[in-house]
Amino acid sequence: MELSQAMITGQGITLGEAFGEGLKVTGLGMGIVFSVLIILMIVLCLFKVIFYKEPKKEAVAAADVPETPAPVSSVRQEPENDMGDEELIAVLTAAVAASLNTSTYNLRIKSYRRVNNNVPAWNKAGVTETINNRVF
Repeated sequence: MELSQAMITGQGITLGEAFGEGLKVTGLGMGIVFSVLIILMIVLCLFKVIFYKEPKKEAVAAADVPETPAPVSSVRQEPENDMGDEELIAVLTAAVAASLNTSTYNLRIKSYRRVNNNVPAWNKAGVTETINNRVF
């Protein structure tokens, strides 16, 4: 009986021969997969070389430099804060301690950063709804 027929029926083949055939099939499959991946990588690199165009540096440099300086207004753009930094850190520490159910002595705020609130109205509504659903 030849080896291919023995592999199908499972009769007349030793464990070593079966293991050897399995290794051949595994090696062939992995070789095909990696060769296709390498070919795909080469094609993508060629696409980058062929189709990528550098932006013109002169146009970018000219667009970055304003021709006339903007007038400086004496009106302050940022909203006024009623509390100082120490009070703000105290409020932040108390809020974090309340949410973690721990004492403020166990917490230490190393730094804080203000986040601009330039989000759309639907985003604010979604956040408010999520908070309300979790709390109540």
